[in-house]
Amino acid sequence: MAQSISEKTANMVRILSAAMVEKAASGHPGGAMGGADFITILYTEFLNFDPSDMQWANRDRFFLDPGHMSPLLYSTLHLMGKFAIDDLKNFRQWGSATPGHPERDVSRGVENTSGPLGQGHAMAAGAAITERFLTARFGEWMAHKTYAYISDGGIQEEISQGVGRLAGHLGLSNFIMFYDSNSVQLSSLTRDVTGEDTARKYESWGWRVETIDGNDHDQIREALTKANKESSRPTLIIGKTVMGKGARTKTGECFEGQVETHGMPLSKAGACFEKTVENLGGNPQDPFAVFPDVAQYCSRVCEDKVKAARERKRAGSQWEMNYPALSEKYHNFISGKVPAIDYASIEQKPGIATRSASGKVLSVFSKQVENMIVASADLSNSDNTDAFMKNTTIFKKGDFSGQFLQVGVAELTMAGLMNGMALHGGVIPVCGTFFVFSDFMKPAVRLAALMKLPVKYVWTHDSFRVGEDGPTHEPIEQEAQIRLLEKMNNLEGKRSMLVLRPADAAETTVAWKIALENTDGPAALILSRQAIADVPAKPGSTRYADALMAVKGAYCVNDTDGIPDCVFVANGSEVSTLLAAAQRLKTEKGLKIRVISAPSEGLLNEQSADYKEMLIPPGIPVLGLTAGLSVTLMGIVGPFGKVIGLNRFGASAPYKVLDEKFGYTPEAVMKETELYLSRYAALVKKYMS
Repeated sequence: MAQSISEKTANMVRILSAAMVEKAASGHPGGAMGGADFITILYTEFLNFDPSDMQWANRDRFFLDPGHMSPLLYSTLHLMGKFAIDDLKNFRQWGSATPGHPERDVSRGVENTSGPLGQGHAMAAGAAITERFLTARFGEWMAHKTYAYISDGGIQEEISQGVGRLAGHLGLSNFIMFYDSNSVQLSSLTRDVTGEDTARKYESWGWRVETIDGNDHDQIREALTKANKESSRPTLIIGKTVMGKGARTKTGECFEGQVETHGMPLSKAGACFEKTVENLGGNPQDPFAVFPDVAQYCSRVCEDKVKAARERKRAGSQWEMNYPALSEKYHNFISGKVPAIDYASIEQKPGIATRSASGKVLSVFSKQVENMIVASADLSNSDNTDAFMKNTTIFKKGDFSGQFLQVGVAELTMAGLMNGMALHGGVIPVCGTFFVFSDFMKPAVRLAALMKLPVKYVWTHDSFRVGEDGPTHEPIEQEAQIRLLEKMNNLEGKRSMLVLRPADAAETTVAWKIALENTDGPAALILSRQAIADVPAKPGSTRYADALMAVKGAYCVNDTDGIPDCVFVANGSEVSTLLAAAQRLKTEKGLKIRVISAPSEGLLNEQSADYKEMLIPPGIPVLGLTAGLSVTLMGIVGPFGKVIGLNRFGASAPYKVLDEKFGYTPEAVMKETELYLSRYAALVKKYMS
């Protein structure tokens, strides 16, 4: 029986995928060969995008969850004219546009960096929420679908539960997911690790579920047609596919469905690459040669998509003419511009917790930042994101007119959704939880840093001063961990993340200003549960005006006449402790102490050497105080400095008791300072002699 053009195109995808892995001697061919039929039908017949304008805001999105199946995506996008054949031949090589797991490149059609299983479809769900948010404001003329491709591993990752629950609860009918169920994993058959009924699980979450032969083109078409007509539920298409479909041995025997083809070239897995290419209709001597009729077919497909997109854009232009005010707002949203906020006018109460100060800023945002979406992992009344929620409504099935997402107890899911919102564009995603639970979020935070996504994290209850909740809820090592991303560059060589731990209410306002204006990567605010004494304003100034210097990462909040005897450095609530100790050391010991607030080491590292030396003069003793691990401030105090830190887990007690027990009082700092200065003087004397 003669092959249809779609079947021949799918076989071309199989050949290219296998050839990429074979040439690189590294990769995962089996899954790509099994999934070639679905992605061929999706891209050629259903996915709405503009090959001449890949960043068109109202395109359908395709999110690949299993990044190891990158050959599947690269091969398809090559046929769509977005990757050159040399790109495919250089798969997994230095400087290649085709890394082993896809890295975001929207101009070529790669919507998301993928690899950590489960996160890709969380991003897709976030994008689908964003589409509903935008259509609620601007109309269905801009409606589009979000497709996700997920594998057995992604279904097993715990994040899939949060995504499935929320997408079903919100009735995301614009979200269509293909589950490539090929019964094979990297090191075993799927039946060795799970016996769940996936279809019934998703149905219980409110999804429309359909199981098909994932290699049958007519069944794929029918399933996608039904999914596109669905109006109240997300759709899961469970495609029963064959791992390594088309694979053959040297003697021409079938080698499909084998575990080995999952994660190694066919020739190393026990199959024969040449026989497989031949079986699929290709030329073993030139496996990268695209069939002429497939090339012509895909070229026509692209031409048709350009025409269809042109018609949709024409409708959008007509809408803009009819609604100029909305049009201006729409373009402001999708431009990524940050709205102008009069931060100086935000009135903060004296001596409050920085989480409360953050809530005050969020309440202003709720009235002035119309495209901000805020989420909380069931802690909105504790992380004070409820200050934003009080001026809006939560997302509900069929109603996305509000700006707040109640995620429930699902921190990693929340972070993945925020990434998807940022990837879609048009919104400013913010999410909050306790700082200690940032541990759940770090895999997604890392991807936000890698992809340069402007997600904002509100992490409250920032130290052992959480108190009676005990060690499980008291972050100690978390700040040191998250600040590693401040020390790490993204692929463009720029700081990958901004982390701010403000010293008081005014500095919190400024921290929000800095974070909101940080549009080329994620930003985190680390905030206190307990009240903090305000840093005094300098003579003739205001505390807000002084705090604007936080944009440099660190600045002087209390100076001395002449050269200081010691420089104190801290961030967050420890700044007020150092200020109190500095005043007493001056009064009781005659010591001149300069106090530095350093909310962001990353920003400080970007300042000039002159500024840093002006702030902390060479040869002057430096003492740091941090409620976290001592290493948190070591980069600022230097090799001869001293850091008072907490290098143990916390304890359950009122926070003032813990301050006493752990040595976080002005008196304790005074004693440590005198001891440090004595040792420092002895060290200097030793080396001078």
